[in-house]
Amino acid sequence: MKRNEVVEGDGFFIAKTYYNDPAGYVRDVLQVDPDSWQQDVLESIVDYDRVAVASGHGIGKTALTSFLIHWFISTRPNPQIVVTANTQNQLSTKTWRELSKWNQKALNGEWFKWTATRFSLIGAEETWSAHAIPWSENNSEAFAGTHEENVLIVFDEASAIPDVIWEVCEGAMTTEGAKWVCFGNPTRNTGKFHGCFNRQKHRWHTMQIDSRSAKMTDKDQIQEWIDDYGEDSDFIRVRVRGVFPRAGDTQFISASSVEEAVRNEAYVPQGTPKLMGVDVARFGADQSVIAMRHGRKLEPLLKYRELDTMQLASIVADKINEFRPDAVFVDGVGVGSGVVDRLRQLGYEVVDVIAGKSPDEGNKDKYTNKRAEMWDRMKFWLDGADIPDDQELVADLMSPEYGFNARMRLQLEKKEDMKKRGLASPDCADAVALTFSYPVAPKQVERFVEPEAVNYY
Repeated sequence: MKRNEVVEGDGFFIAKTYYNDPAGYVRDVLQVDPDSWQQDVLESIVDYDRVAVASGHGIGKTALTSFLIHWFISTRPNPQIVVTANTQNQLSTKTWRELSKWNQKALNGEWFKWTATRFSLIGAEETWSAHAIPWSENNSEAFAGTHEENVLIVFDEASAIPDVIWEVCEGAMTTEGAKWVCFGNPTRNTGKFHGCFNRQKHRWHTMQIDSRSAKMTDKDQIQEWIDDYGEDSDFIRVRVRGVFPRAGDTQFISASSVEEAVRNEAYVPQGTPKLMGVDVARFGADQSVIAMRHGRKLEPLLKYRELDTMQLASIVADKINEFRPDAVFVDGVGVGSGVVDRLRQLGYEVVDVIAGKSPDEGNKDKYTNKRAEMWDRMKFWLDGADIPDDQELVADLMSPEYGFNARMRLQLEKKEDMKKRGLASPDCADAVALTFSYPVAPKQVERFVEPEAVNYY
């Protein structure tokens, strides 16, 4: 198709030609050949009002979201399109920005105006538009009232969108011609997205896409994941195969438990050990973090960037003298070994912790490695803990996903894989987790303190 065939027309040509041919629209107007799985979804949306797609990572879901929005707004008069995602960051920086990119490539791109929250037909902005709406359980009414003749609802990363938003959007589906498309990694085996493939399957046309079948995925990276985690691990089930996990939710630590710990004020029984964890930065973007914990009370974290091992060891030594912990656990992987060696040279007793090594003897059937064991202890501790209102720490605690390997051992997502998902290395949370490396008896326990009152972590 030539640009003048689109630009010089009044829009009727586009609507007539592609009303029921979104795949043809993508090829001719957006000028891209859709992947085979994208073609299947595009064809399905013509025949079905509700389409749910569970998939592995990196297959091109966000691009397909843009294709659908652009096709729908170009072929329906006065459409109302609502788009949301699992987080505001995902919605604004990925889903919605992708729409801007494809509009610039579209032959009819000059028909539309893109802003940070609205995509609309120039001259009819109020009635002919798509809206990026961050969800809020406290403001679910923002999704209500969509009852125009041509309605499209798009959920990106749908597994993490709360049930109340799904329930409000149900009202729009009472209008004839309304379409609802949901994309996501199947990270939870509860909730409405999971229900699309189970109890509510009779209402939805469902598709599950293996990342290995998509053209744009990095096949070498996928094979590395399979080698590291195992073909039937929850990580591969969710991130590659597009299959729901065995665990209830792949987010290891929930937002609610972290938020409660920020609000909480903990009592520390006399005799509870003081513990220090030191996570040593390995890369330029990472930071070294010192965590000091007394029972369920976590002190404000100390964070440092661009320090060599000698400088960091000197700071840790000063904090040991000040805090006087009963044990000091240092991340001894890579450059961390230099910090361990220097502190021991200065006469300090520190424990060298290698996160990738085996867990404690009694836990080898429960955890894949020491890191999973430490994080699980920290997760248990958070119930009743008192942590500072530190947004880096809050984000770190909630970031890692988890699953179980073929031997049903708990497996925490690797930091390298988190970074490939666009997340920062969880340095703050790792420093706190180090304080759970091994049980520690306090140096002095008052005689009147009952032994069960003392938490040795």
